[in-house]
Amino acid sequence: MWRKAKKLIPGGSQLLSKRAEMFVPEVWPAYYSRAKGANVWDLDGKKYTDMSLMGVGACMLGYAEADVDGAVIADAIKKGSMSTLNVPQEVELAEVLLKIHPWAGMVRYARTGGESMAIAARIARAHTGREIIAFCGYHGWADWYLATNLKTKDALAAHLLKGLEPKGVPKCLRGSIIPFRYNHPEELEAIIKKHGKLAAIIMEPLHGEEPKKGFLKQVRKLADKAGAVLVFDEITMGFRLTLGGAHLKYGVMPDMAIFAKGMSNGYPMAAIIGRKKIMQAAQGTFISSTYWTEAIGPVAALATIKKMREKKVQAKLATLGRTVRAIWMTAAKKHGLPIVASGPDPLLFFSFAQPDGQTVKTVFVTEMLKRGFLASNLYYASYAHTDADLKRYGCALNEVFALIVKAQKEGRLQKLLKGPVAHTGFSRLN
Repeated sequence: MWRKAKKLIPGGSQLLSKRAEMFVPEVWPAYYSRAKGANVWDLDGKKYTDMSLMGVGACMLGYAEADVDGAVIADAIKKGSMSTLNVPQEVELAEVLLKIHPWAGMVRYARTGGESMAIAARIARAHTGREIIAFCGYHGWADWYLATNLKTKDALAAHLLKGLEPKGVPKCLRGSIIPFRYNHPEELEAIIKKHGKLAAIIMEPLHGEEPKKGFLKQVRKLADKAGAVLVFDEITMGFRLTLGGAHLKYGVMPDMAIFAKGMSNGYPMAAIIGRKKIMQAAQGTFISSTYWTEAIGPVAALATIKKMREKKVQAKLATLGRTVRAIWMTAAKKHGLPIVASGPDPLLFFSFAQPDGQTVKTVFVTEMLKRGFLASNLYYASYAHTDADLKRYGCALNEVFALIVKAQKEGRLQKLLKGPVAHTGFSRLN
């Protein structure tokens, strides 16, 4: 199926993170027949426990979660998910989001993270009447962001993905988007000093590393100094650490915050929340789309947030993450396999700290598949993961780490590969 897809679909899939080549070329089961809880069945009916991406971070409650699915079926699908009129749940959801984030005053909706970031950039530019945006981190595929690589070929390499070509991005956008590194406020200060007033400063308040003491507060001050709209991209981290945005944990409030992924447990939904004066600028520019008005997204978001609140989901995600981190580090120490682990508890990743690290990763993923796990060097905690899942995962991981170390010592690691080494970034497939 995957080989056929690469002939029919440019790039094979709609999302780089779901390409089989990012895991194990020719081996990774690219398609699923069904998913439930923390389990996924491939097209041949083989069952895997997902200890990797859990829907690329979208399914914090687990796959096909009964309460969310039940609400969607009863309140959206059976009642009609689309009509000429608007759905009342988007008003209800706005009230819920603004109660969680009292600094904000208004809400707009989209259905994906990438488009919601494009909306945020548009609103910020409309509000300020300026063009230049400073940013750090990964913020999607749109022209406003990819224009970074018009100035320097791989300026985005330090912001998650390497090799992103800005082909098709208008060259007139060159210099309109300028990167700075996380935890380096002096780089943001230099941008402001050079360019003066900015349209926006866009960043994730947290992703791979904790903010250094005072970093986010300093960014807030610099945004005020530059007259810039401070936008926190909470697409990945939102609702994972706290009920709401990660910025609530650090006590630094932005001017806008963007949510998607986990806010609706796998159903397409995104929200752009912000201060009323800034959000009103959306009425002075054209931002509109038919499918931003369907019912499934808001209904799913309301049910997901309700479940998170009732079950204190974020506390369990943190516990799961701490347990998995301990499994990684204990096994690595036991078998003498050097790894480096980082990330906040609910969203962890590790790397094999050696020259052939990508080969080791490919073998690791391959061997974990044999043992019934979708596993990589990333772990997105899900409420559906059980103690039994983690125990089985720990046993399998110990076996595989021992196998890798033994193969390295005997000089036969390459023989464990069942195909090419996994890709590390964006590259053309067909």
